Amino acid sequence: MNTFGYYDPTSVQKAVGIASDKRDAMYLAGGQSLLATMKLGLAEPSDLIDLAQIPDLRGIRVEGDGKAITIGAMTRHAEVAASHEVGARIPAIANLASLIGDKQVQNRGTLGGSIANNDPAADWPAAVLALNATVYTNRRKIAADEFFTGYYTTALDEAELITSVSFPVPKRAAYMKFRQPASRFALVGVFVAQTATGMRVAVTGAASHVHRSNALEAALAKSFTADAAKGVKIPADALNTDLHGSAEYRAHLVSVLAARAVTAAG
Repeated sequence: MNTFGYYDPTSVQKAVGIASDKRDAMYLAGGQSLLATMKLGLAEPSDLIDLAQIPDLRGIRVEGDGKAITIGAMTRHAEVAASHEVGARIPAIANLASLIGDKQVQNRGTLGGSIANNDPAADWPAAVLALNATVYTNRRKIAADEFFTGYYTTALDEAELITSVSFPVPKRAAYMKFRQPASRFALVGVFVAQTATGMRVAVTGAASHVHRSNALEAALAKSFTADAAKGVKIPADALNTDLHGSAEYRAHLVSVLAARAVTAAG
C-alpha cells in the first residue's frame, strides 16, 4: 500500500473542497471495498477523505407524509436493518441490509459507499434500481435508471459526493439472493417491487452491473405470481461465467429468485 494523505472533514462543503483540490483523492465511507483494493495495489489514491465525521450524511428520515424514506449516505447497513421506520414502511430494504456480509461488514459498510462503488454483486444497487430511488449529491439529484452506468462505474462526476438516497414506499416489494458462501456477495440477487409507476425488477450479481429485467417486469405486470416469474426464461448470453457459476446457472437463478421474491412480497 502506498503512502497517502488523510483528511477527516466535518462538513460536506469541506470534503468536496478537499476532493476538488486533490486530483487523485478518494472519499472513504465504510472502507470495506476501498481499503481492500488499496492493499492489492488496484487503487492508489493520493489522499483519503474520511466522511465519518460529517453528521449531515447520517440518519434515516420519513418524508412526504410517509411516502418515502430518505437514508443518509453514511448510514451503516446495520442501522438500516434495525430501523423501525424502514421496517414499517419498506421491510424489503431492512431485510436486504441484514443480508449484507457479516456483522462486522454491516457495522462498517454504508449505503453511499456501496452504490458509489457499484460492485457487480452488491446488494444495495438492486434496491435503488428496483424501487426507482433518487440519489442526491452535493450538486444534483440523479434518477436510479441513470445512476448505474457500467462495471464499477456510475454517473457521478469527479469529486461529486452522494449525500442521501430517497426510496419511495412501494405497494409491495421483496429481495432474494443466492449468496456466494465465502464472500456473502450475491451470486445472483433479485429485487421485485410493485411501485406507483409500475412493476420494477432489478438483478444484481448476474452481469457486469445491476440491471432491470424487462421480461420479468412484463410478466409480473400481467400476473404478480411466482408461476409467472418461473415461466420467464432469462437469456444467458449477457450474463457472467466464473468459477462460482456459469451464465446458464445464473440465468436459471434469476427466475427462481424472482419467484421467491414475489412470494415473499405477498
